[in-house]
Amino acid sequence: MFDNILLNTDSYKASHFLQYPAGADGMFSYIESRGGAWEKLVFFGLQSILKEYLSKPITHAMVDEAVTFFAAHGEPFNEVGFRRIVDELDGFLPMRIKAAPEGMVVPTQQVLVTIESTHPDFFWVGSYFEPLLLRVWYPASVATQSYHMKQLIRGYLEISCDNPVQELSFKLHDFGARGVSSTESSALGGMAHLVNFMGSDTVMGVVAAKRYYGAEMAAYSIPAAEHSTITSWGREGEIEAYRNMLTQFAKPGSLVAVVSDSYDIFNAVEHIWGDTLRQVVIDSGATVVIRPDSGDPAAVVLKCAKLLDARFGSTLNSKGYKVLKHVRLIQGDGINPTSLKAILDGMLAAGFSTENVAFGMGGMLLQGLNRDTLKWAMKCSAMRVHGEWREVYKDPITDSGKRSKRGRVSLYRNTDGEFRTLATDGEIPAGFNEVLVPVWENGRLLRDFSFDEVRANAV
Repeated sequence: MFDNILLNTDSYKASHFLQYPAGADGMFSYIESRGGAWEKLVFFGLQSILKEYLSKPITHAMVDEAVTFFAAHGEPFNEVGFRRIVDELDGFLPMRIKAAPEGMVVPTQQVLVTIESTHPDFFWVGSYFEPLLLRVWYPASVATQSYHMKQLIRGYLEISCDNPVQELSFKLHDFGARGVSSTESSALGGMAHLVNFMGSDTVMGVVAAKRYYGAEMAAYSIPAAEHSTITSWGREGEIEAYRNMLTQFAKPGSLVAVVSDSYDIFNAVEHIWGDTLRQVVIDSGATVVIRPDSGDPAAVVLKCAKLLDARFGSTLNSKGYKVLKHVRLIQGDGINPTSLKAILDGMLAAGFSTENVAFGMGGMLLQGLNRDTLKWAMKCSAMRVHGEWREVYKDPITDSGKRSKRGRVSLYRNTDGEFRTLATDGEIPAGFNEVLVPVWENGRLLRDFSFDEVRANAV
């Protein structure tokens, strides 16, 4: 049911071709974040939409299905227009799309994408597919949240770690596959997180990064226990369950993660890992990553760190912070920007380097966002009527935050890094150059960003 792009819209869009002014033959629209949770965002994900949906031409069979659907649904449908697109344009949509480079960090309230019609008879096409194009909000918002958490972790690593750059890429691991609403969300959201980090258990996100951005392997994982693989041994077999993890996976230089809160996390850390299996861990040459998964994250992680320090010992790095020997911690429950900061503050105050702990984030990473988190919108800002362009805008008296931009606009930046949205037919201030690049026109992808480029832009 997802193969027909003509149904990938809102119901009322089907009637809009009858609502424009007589003589209209051109339309210009843009996408922006009107503000919200962060002052700057990571633009990402449009390329996946273009490749997945707009690269496939419309067919008469699609039009047939749409005609039948909308007739029963109670909406008029532009059958003549879409059949002409099939016959005259080989089924490819006549529009030109420009966008910010994928991965670029841009202040909110700036134009990120522009959509302009390229055929006067089908000027309405871009607006028809607004719901599809605007869904760029999702990967961009996930990439943005992940980016800001990366900056938070970076700050603590720079204070307390000898090799912050080396540590950073694997500090926030994606646990979110089961916490999202669909397979597509898993793919797009999981891929968006990888703009900033290289650790993930969301397989579809890694696959999507290869499919849409050419990343041969965008993320990595390690063998890790879940509760069922521990509790299946029975409470009396907890020690043997952990011992089996070491037997199977603990090799010199390797990492293995073991969830250890199935019964009593503090007993597991202090007496099982720190006593019964202590020498086995040391002799294995592996680094064992202990995972608490319940309780107050900041309190539990700090207590576990202290217990591990008492049992395995630590060294002081050049910045005077403790680095645990043989073991690490990963907190994968209840992680959000607030709890993350609380954990890092607690560890730092107790003298532990941030390199001792990593984080797994699930539903909050990939699902704890919506379109209003960054107030995403797509608006028509110019219409050509009888050959002349006119400004189009909204300015509701009840909400100035929804005031839209006017005219044909683009995004510009100067050498100082200042961004401005400016009219393309107006005077451009000295030193400002256009940021948006042509990415799509009349069914052709004009710019194919690699994942390496995306990551390089997201700094």
